[in-house]
Amino acid sequence: MLLFFALGLLIHFVFFASIFDIYFTSPLVHGMTPQITPLPPPAKRLVLIVADGLRADTLYELDENGNTRAPFIRNIIMHEGSWGISHTRVPTESRPGHVALIAGFYEDVSAVAKGWKENPVEFDSLFNESKYTWSWGSPDILPMFAKGASGDHVYTYSYNAEREDFGSQDATKLDSWVFDNVKDFFHAARKNQTLFSKVNEEKTVFFLHLLGIDTNGHAHRPSSREYKDNIKKVDDGVKEIVSMFKHFYGNDGKTAFIFTSDHGMTAWGSHGAGHPSETLTPLVTWGAGIKYPQKVSAQQFNDEFLKEWRLENWKRRDVNQADIAPLMASLIGVPFPLNSVGTLPVDYLNNTDLFKAESMLTNALQILEQFKVKMTQKKEATLPFLFTPFKLLSESEQLNILRKARSFMKQKQFAEVVYLCKKLIDCALKGLSYYHTYDRFFLGISVVIGFVGWISYASLLIIKSHSNFIRDVSKPVKKPNHLLASSFVAIGVLVIFFLLIQACPWTYYVYCLLPVPIWYAVLREFQVIQDLVTSLLTFPLSQLVGYLFIFTLGIEVLVLSFFHRYMLTAGLTAFATWPFFTHLWTRAKITSFCWTFFSLLLAVFPLMPVVGRKPDISLVMSAGLLVLLLSLFVVISLIKRKTNLVEEELLVYLLQMLSIVLSMYVVYSTHSSLFKKQGLPLPNQIVSWAILASSFVVPLLSSTALIQRLCSILLSLMATYLLLSTGYEALFPLVLSFLMFFWIHMEQETLQQSGVSCKRQLNSIQFSYNTDIAQFRQLHLDDIRRAFFLVFFLVTAFFGTGNIASINSFDLASVYCFLTVFNPFMMGALMMWKILIPFLLVMCAFEAVQLTTQLSSKSLFLIVLIISDIMALHFFFLVKDYGSWLDIGTSISHYVIVMSMTIFLVFLNGLAQLLTTKKLTLYGKPKSHLV
Repeated sequence: MLLFFALGLLIHFVFFASIFDIYFTSPLVHGMTPQITPLPPPAKRLVLIVADGLRADTLYELDENGNTRAPFIRNIIMHEGSWGISHTRVPTESRPGHVALIAGFYEDVSAVAKGWKENPVEFDSLFNESKYTWSWGSPDILPMFAKGASGDHVYTYSYNAEREDFGSQDATKLDSWVFDNVKDFFHAARKNQTLFSKVNEEKTVFFLHLLGIDTNGHAHRPSSREYKDNIKKVDDGVKEIVSMFKHFYGNDGKTAFIFTSDHGMTAWGSHGAGHPSETLTPLVTWGAGIKYPQKVSAQQFNDEFLKEWRLENWKRRDVNQADIAPLMASLIGVPFPLNSVGTLPVDYLNNTDLFKAESMLTNALQILEQFKVKMTQKKEATLPFLFTPFKLLSESEQLNILRKARSFMKQKQFAEVVYLCKKLIDCALKGLSYYHTYDRFFLGISVVIGFVGWISYASLLIIKSHSNFIRDVSKPVKKPNHLLASSFVAIGVLVIFFLLIQACPWTYYVYCLLPVPIWYAVLREFQVIQDLVTSLLTFPLSQLVGYLFIFTLGIEVLVLSFFHRYMLTAGLTAFATWPFFTHLWTRAKITSFCWTFFSLLLAVFPLMPVVGRKPDISLVMSAGLLVLLLSLFVVISLIKRKTNLVEEELLVYLLQMLSIVLSMYVVYSTHSSLFKKQGLPLPNQIVSWAILASSFVVPLLSSTALIQRLCSILLSLMATYLLLSTGYEALFPLVLSFLMFFWIHMEQETLQQSGVSCKRQLNSIQFSYNTDIAQFRQLHLDDIRRAFFLVFFLVTAFFGTGNIASINSFDLASVYCFLTVFNPFMMGALMMWKILIPFLLVMCAFEAVQLTTQLSSKSLFLIVLIISDIMALHFFFLVKDYGSWLDIGTSISHYVIVMSMTIFLVFLNGLAQLLTTKKLTLYGKPKSHLV
């Protein structure tokens, strides 16, 4: 069985990894010829200013007094330049946002996990193509473009990462640092002849990355005074920088300015998903080569923003975020970034129609180059008779469009040239997507075949080894025919040969060969399959259909809960009625009433807002007081029992009560300190980390008696959870634990009702690794319900207070008791532990259910595995590569989440066993001294 679980874990890792080869592959190709517009550019230099985390609506809207927060930027919109909305893609994070802005392509989602500072793939960028680039700002953004550049012409000036403190008194100092250092740089350039000559070169870029707005948004939320005041500070700073540039360069009119943002921010101070507040960012451009404001009476946009912003009379020009890279390249006359997929927004250019047409043709040729390289790579790696070219852009069609474009250019029909180039770009981008996803169907089929085979094999193993469904010992077991093994060996050889001649990556061999041994293992059990079919034929049809319907309905409710959290409420409400349909109500009325009450109470949480909630420390304090009352009740019951372990147990519970009190104090004190902008107090930080560390050890000091150990685990985990809570979610683990407690009781009653065994008192049951194997029984149909309950409670633990489809639903403020200085990996780890705590509570309760129902954890775990795998297979079919980027990202996330749950269930099960069964003793002290 150990070998089976090891193989199962390996297989699930392969299925999990397959999604990255199918959907998360990098879109980059190499080997293209650089393309440049053969006309003199309008600007000698470009100033790119990125206000990190700035929402479009917050910049453009007027305040409650009808005044603008950014008078300089608004004056630009009305009198000097062009403006619009830059539409970003998912994930709305800093790294992919800046890659889209500066390199012109949308990085694959997995790149977010590869690091903010490093550059995991080689890509071309505007900075790389420039003569010189000077950049100032965050150490998390600047280095990745410097490391990706060829030569030594991209210079970075970053402040210390510790400045990015969400609990600091004034985050606007991050932006002030940038503005001050830019001024100092140009002051030094006046005295340094070498530097002076460099900054006066053509094709230079100055990049100002302003992180203050993003930091204030995370710390105080975009509706706060701090966030809005930061916008005013940035506006003042931009005004000073523009004035300085004009003065330094003698007002030569050769400087182009771009002001934009990498992503927006939700109302609750996070980003990463596809809400309009995250994907709508401002774009304001002015200076050399930029079109002046255009007054209009009507606009093509139907949203209400224009009226709210009072900008309905100034033409709005929207772009996709990647379109900004070719715009900047055309302004200073450098080659378009090689991997750019942006379309030049010619409507922003103030230049001749010839320049616009030539620039669009350059843009089209640059994207067409990528298409040709991608097609050649795929053609060379595919057998000729299997290769299907992209029909919309054949070689003849390419030549035809280019011939027409050059003909129109000679005839000075520049509008037609622009139209044809846009058509060519559109076809080339579709072709790039076609070849990028060329192997997706083939790989998907391989994974599905392997998935179905694995589920079939696990089901047969349950039926064969852990149930009484098929049991005919008198029947001789037939050995598999050698022909079967030979056939599968031949299939494997054919698959290897097929992949070998196409020079496929080694991962393709894994995905395509894995189904071969899996299905061989399935067909080896043909005797079991035959007996199963025979048994099912004798089963009452109506009963069989009823079981299948309930099982399918349960799976669908679980799947739908990933899209609609209220489905969990429906499921928990149905659970509340369970005692009345199974006659448990007549046997255990109090337990049944408590089960129903807490099921309905837990059902409230999925109906509450998942995001956008404001911190409510009073709810965290209330949760802490309830936990203290619970621990007091446990202590009193221990004293009344007068066992030998009373003194040691009292010490453990007193330690845990102290941890709860300290957690409540730290939460209140930290919230108060941050509200006063005094930062995170060091003693609070030390206590928080100490409580987190002790939560793994203190439960192991308590008795292994079932009820006492579960209470000890709850108290320790709740102390940590309180530190990670900001509102109503602090009550969630408490309600969930009460329901788990009564679940254990209900399962014990159910087992006694079925006559499987005599009821044992829960107080007399001990957690122990050395459980007698002889007490384990075979699986029954009711055990499928127990396994389904576990999966349902795990999903409820996931979705009870958050939307796991995106990390942006988790409030960064929840980690402020531990740290406020920006550290994405540490913050992510803390938030992940917050997610796992309810998981762990459910898994510990499941350990108790297995113990009280005298059921082997391996056999019940197999059913859980099958339910999870059926869900994962369901989500595999729901993965999208079309529609909105939110839909695509969400569909992929769901599959990754379920697969992760299946894999981590093994580790959670081990951790739960450790917490419930392991016992540490305090040596060297007599028990009389322990109190």
